[in-house]
Amino acid sequence: MEVNKNIDVSNNKIIYKSLIKKRILIINIIIILLLLLFLLNISVGSTSISIKEILKAIFINEGEGNNILIIRKIRLPMSLMAIVVGFSLGIGGCEIQTILKNPIASPYTLGITSAASFGAALALVLNSSVFNLPDTLAVTGNSFFFTFLISTMIYLFSSQREIGKTAIILFGIALNFLFTSFTMILEYVADEDKLQNLIFWNFGSLLKTTWTKLLIVLITLVVCIIFLYKNSWKLTAMTLGDAKVESIGVNPYKLRKQIILIISLLSAVAVSFVGTIGFVGLIAPHIARLIVGEDQRFFMPLSALLGGFILSLSFLISKLVIPGVILPIGLVTSVIGIPFFISMIFGKRRSI
Repeated sequence: MEVNKNIDVSNNKIIYKSLIKKRILIINIIIILLLLLFLLNISVGSTSISIKEILKAIFINEGEGNNILIIRKIRLPMSLMAIVVGFSLGIGGCEIQTILKNPIASPYTLGITSAASFGAALALVLNSSVFNLPDTLAVTGNSFFFTFLISTMIYLFSSQREIGKTAIILFGIALNFLFTSFTMILEYVADEDKLQNLIFWNFGSLLKTTWTKLLIVLITLVVCIIFLYKNSWKLTAMTLGDAKVESIGVNPYKLRKQIILIISLLSAVAVSFVGTIGFVGLIAPHIARLIVGEDQRFFMPLSALLGGFILSLSFLISKLVIPGVILPIGLVTSVIGIPFFISMIFGKRRSI
């Protein structure tokens, strides 16, 4: 009997190691594909730049004509912002789905993007700034204020112990409709030029990316990732249900509140700089879950990588559809995301 037990343990160890190697291999493949997309995004534009020229401009600050200026000041920060924002939205969707145990939950679902749109509408239509910022920063400042406001509201709502996971999602949907209604009122009274600017912002765009904005989003992402990784085993345990999580010494209510606050901050910073970008926080975690399951050691990084991959791919497509024109990136993610979302619904129906 002991010999058989030893053989079983040995076989289980081999299977486990094989599974871990497979997951690491998948993550490495996504990293390579993401790096390739990153270089292509820098290369493709109104004028094509070779990969050799890109590497020279990045690493040794040399290049022909205006290539250094185009790469370092325009294309490089935009390409990096696509990856960093994709990481933020992917992780946001991953953790929201984990703590609420709902595969269609995302920062978009909780109304964060609609609050950002309302903040932008105030600045663009009424020329109103919450922090009395100059016109160039008013949209970003207002968007961040209202996304953080809605995050605080969701946090306070979830702080009530009797509030369940479904109630949090429904509360987020209600706030989504509320802020969307406010935005529609402002759209109705806006003149033609201001309405056009607002619609363009709502589509989401990377065109106004600067190194300063990129740095702010990156620092926020790193801080949030550190916190999430410290609690990764607790987040993995959350998939077992509140009762079992409490039995191993984890307070699911406290953890849920902390994660909602962290993810709201992460999403608020990303959305306030690039505008409304939907479906990335929904699609990336869903694909990651199908590939590696819900072990946070792999689920979180793969969700981030897939988020960066989807947004980078969308950015590349936005430059290729109409030569010489960059389409709003949020428009492309919606075109990609809607068919996938519909397939998720029908897939769920078949499983039921």
